[in-house]
Amino acid sequence: MKTVIKILLSLSIVLLSYLCVASIITPIRFERIKNQREKDVIQCLVDIRKAQIEFKDQNKRYTASFDTLFHFLKTAKKKIVMKEGFLTDKQLEAGLTEAKAAEIVRKGNQKEIAEYGLQNFRRDTILTDLLEEVFPNYNRDNIDKMRIIPYSKNEEFTLKVNNNYTNISGIRIPLFEASALYESYLYDLNRQELLNLIDRTLKLGKFPGLKVGSIEEPNNNAGNWE
Repeated sequence: MKTVIKILLSLSIVLLSYLCVASIITPIRFERIKNQREKDVIQCLVDIRKAQIEFKDQNKRYTASFDTLFHFLKTAKKKIVMKEGFLTDKQLEAGLTEAKAAEIVRKGNQKEIAEYGLQNFRRDTILTDLLEEVFPNYNRDNIDKMRIIPYSKNEEFTLKVNNNYTNISGIRIPLFEASALYESYLYDLNRQELLNLIDRTLKLGKFPGLKVGSIEEPNNNAGNWE
């Protein structure tokens, strides 16, 4: 009987030791993996934000459709300014600006160009492929992966727009937001730690995940991690 009691006590000590260690290691491991995964999720949200901004610049609104957004990225052109030469301090002090210098060069009066010392100054606007210019890490074959939340079960980011928001001055300001829930990209981690994280976040009145932009009020398209 004493031997049995000793064995049970030993097993109890081992179990309690394991539970103590686990109670310390589990939250640390959860937080470490969460931080690692969120770097990739944030990068996708940043890319979506860039894509939406480019779309709005040319269409005066945002889109709630990834299909529409990706079609735009694959077909749109972007204006860029090719720069050659620069203005010296002396030219700037004389009142010459980039716009004025570009206008002088555009007119093509060689005497005036020489007078202002702009023989090697060029500011030409050209059209380039938007996808290649803004998203060098994507191409027409893999751009669709931008919609998928990393580490999820192939879930898509939630995309919402409010193109009819009007501020107190009566000015219409298109809004958008893209988001991913903790549940989507942390679902396979410790369940209790995940529930604790969601509960803490909701009690603080915050979004239980990562989100960029807002359809409720302008926030300069900021992410909730910034």
